[in-house]
Amino acid sequence: MLYYLLTSFSSEVSAFNAFRYLTTRTGGAILTALLFIFVFGPRIISLLKVKQGKGQPIRTDGPQRHIVEKQGTPTMGGLMILSGVFVATILWADLSNLYVWGVLFVTLGFGAIGFYDDYLKVTRA
Repeated sequence: MLYYLLTSFSSEVSAFNAFRYLTTRTGGAILTALLFIFVFGPRIISLLKVKQGKGQPIRTDGPQRHIVEKQGTPTMGGLMILSGVFVATILWADLSNLYVWGVLFVTLGFGAIGFYDDYLKVTRA
């Protein structure tokens, strides 16, 4: 969205031509995703801790330090990463490019698989 908005003003302000470059938009997307995760990440983590209660189940046949260190760790943290990637892609990518949509849907698809795996891990424990 920002790509179309900012490049539409490039005829009036030549500095907006910089947003036609992939490197400029990549930097903007990185900063957007980082800011999004910094702002909403703690809220998502606290919500996951409340919803999951005891957190990730820990196997007793693993390393002994996992029993202490990983206890109460919430799962489904990939939701933060995927939401940051989604917001940054929608704001900064050239949405007329079909490859952008393809990569976005494949990424979200793998995220859905990870969510389902974590969901089963938490509910069946």
